[in-house]
Amino acid sequence: MERMIIFCMLFFCSSMALTAAPHKIAKYKQLFKTIKLLETTVKDKDVELLHTPENPVDGCLFTAVTCFQKGTLKLQPENSQVNSTFTQTVKVLKRFTFSNPGKCESSCESYEKKTPKEFLKSFAKLIKQVIR
Repeated sequence: MERMIIFCMLFFCSSMALTAAPHKIAKYKQLFKTIKLLETTVKDKDVELLHTPENPVDGCLFTAVTCFQKGTLKLQPENSQVNSTFTQTVKVLKRFTFSNPGKCESSCESYEKKTPKEFLKSFAKLIKQVIR
């Protein structure tokens, strides 16, 4: 009887782990699509350059995502026609959380500054790495 209970508990725990992973992957894929949408509506001329993390090591993913979130707040819409869509998209990116703080010795300011479109391309690349 004890073995049966242990087996059932093990089965339940493993099935919960398997269902959680696809949900996270779907969330990251939606985030990737959101970033791609933002790339087409962001103003890229006469704007502030943004600190852009590129190829962060595993322990620095949380710091990199935090840098990207701070940077998205500085983005501007290309024109007034896309302003409402743009604002909603930025809110989605701001609410995103990455749950692995890790230990990282670099800060946002240590990354090179790039244009908003390059910034978003790097953000999309990072999310793609997380998906894999």
